[in-house]
Amino acid sequence: MVQVSGEPDLPDSPFAATECGYRLQVPLLFATVPKLRPRGLALIAEAHEQMQLDLSGVSAADSAGLALLIDWLACARSAGKRLIYLRAPPALMALARLSDVAPLLDGSPLPAQNG
Repeated sequence: MVQVSGEPDLPDSPFAATECGYRLQVPLLFATVPKLRPRGLALIAEAHEQMQLDLSGVSAADSAGLALLIDWLACARSAGKRLIYLRAPPALMALARLSDVAPLLDGSPLPAQNG
């Protein structure tokens, strides 16, 4: 991978297909969020009623990465879909607890918003 202007490159497939959905396999950082957001939104758009996203491959995260996860939840919910996060790494859960949003990452499905 080649880096340009200090921004980390993402692999061609930052999302790996799993039996139940996808696994995110890149850091969730300020520098990666702009490239990850549209890819995640595309997966959400393709999902039927529910999508699971395994976060065990997230090697690092910051507040921008946490904000992206919350954004994806909101976008899925506004489309009438459920997005469920699984296996969030301890550091990401600590950041979520500090930000008072840990229940959004604990694997519990949030209800879809219809209408």
